[in-house]
Amino acid sequence: MRDRGVLIAIEGLDGSGKTTHARILNENLRRYGYNSEYTKEPSIGKIGSFIQSMILYGNIMTEPTVEALLFAADRVDHIKSFVEPSLRQGRIIISDRYVYSSLAYQGARGVDLKWLRNINEFAPKADISFYIDVPPEVALSRKRGTKSVFERLDFQTRVRNIYLEFARAKELHLISGNNPLNRVQEELLSSVENFLR
Repeated sequence: MRDRGVLIAIEGLDGSGKTTHARILNENLRRYGYNSEYTKEPSIGKIGSFIQSMILYGNIMTEPTVEALLFAADRVDHIKSFVEPSLRQGRIIISDRYVYSSLAYQGARGVDLKWLRNINEFAPKADISFYIDVPPEVALSRKRGTKSVFERLDFQTRVRNIYLEFARAKELHLISGNNPLNRVQEELLSSVENFLR
């Protein structure tokens, strides 16, 4: 067993398939005998619940820097209460969204990327960060139910462009979300297993 667990982040636009792929990856790793856990951001904690109810689906647009600080506060709470203890126990944590979501989404609202990185410095760096890429038009067409305040084509295009910059800089491992589900899963699982060897 490793001294420390492994943190895997799966990023993407809403509707990119990232949640589905994060959950299936977790199930596949468990099936192969790994001690893995699925989690998500915003978390289910008090701050994360506030973000979901008031900002994402309550349509209350706040100043982008305030929004960034709320997401960072939720991340601190989630890391201290769940992520770090799980990593100390040697678990593999699969996070549906992580730091790059703040950089992409609040960055697309005009917040300085360097400042966003600084306020998220406390967060342990993910061992592997994936970006599941789909065109914004495809992502928006896949979304069911209530749409969040961030789900507009022009905004999603800006978010995607920031994610793609990180992928070009090799900070994110880019996977095409246009591929069939089983092919995306094969690529995710293969990359994770190569890392774990």
